[in-house]
Formats: sequence, C-alpha cells, structure tokens
Amino acid sequence: MRDAVLWLPLLVTFMVLTALGWLERRRQAVFRLWSQGAELARLDVAVAVRLQDGRISWGSVGPKGVELAGDIAVNHLEICELMADRSGDVPLTNEACGPCRLRLVADGQSWDIPFSDAVRARLWVDELMSQVCCQL
Repeated sequence: MRDAVLWLPLLVTFMVLTALGWLERRRQAVFRLWSQGAELARLDVAVAVRLQDGRISWGSVGPKGVELAGDIAVNHLEICELMADRSGDVPLTNEACGPCRLRLVADGQSWDIPFSDAVRARLWVDELMSQVCCQL
C-alpha cells in the first residue's frame, strides 16, 4: 500500500507531461499546415507569424488552426520595429532579452505582435526585412 502511494505522484506527473507533449506536438502540426508555402514563418509561444504572397499574417494557434489576429500587405508597411514588452513605447535595445513585441505600422494603424524571446525576434525581423526588401 505504501509503495502505491509513493508511485502515484510519479504516475500522475508522467500522464500530465505526456498530455502536454501531445498538445505541443498537435500545435506544431497545425502550425506546419498553416505555414506551408510561406516564404518565412515563425512559431512562438505567444503567436504564429508568416510572410506569404506579400502579406504578413499572425495569430494564435488553437485546436482548430491558427486564429488570425491580423494581416497586412508588405507594400503598405511603414514601420517595423521591436519594442520593449512592458515599457510602453520604448524601442528594444540590442542587449535586451526576454519578451518583446514587434510593432508594425501601416496606413495610420499600428499592430503589436508579441514574442517570447527578443533574440529570436531580432533574427526573425532581420530575415523578414531581407525578404521584404526583395518585394518592395
């Protein structure tokens, strides 16, 4: 009886980790399906972003697919900059790491796209700008 009580928390932990792993695998499969044919795509903890056919699209990944939060044409893009996550309208410094947001401004409107890691966000923005320069 005592042995069963000791193993029960381990069994529950294993089952929870297995379920979380399955959910993440499904999330990645949904993202792969959504990003097929995209020139550039990124899956982050907070958001999925892609560049396809001259449009930047982003949204959250749900069980039925990516729920689009926004879509913008690249040729309408005026400003693309990384901003600090919690500091209002302060641009992100080169030394910063951690959560941040990508601000896109076009046609007088602005959209903030959250990213969980500033280093990876910088790399994605650099790739995006190299792709966008080819399309402009």
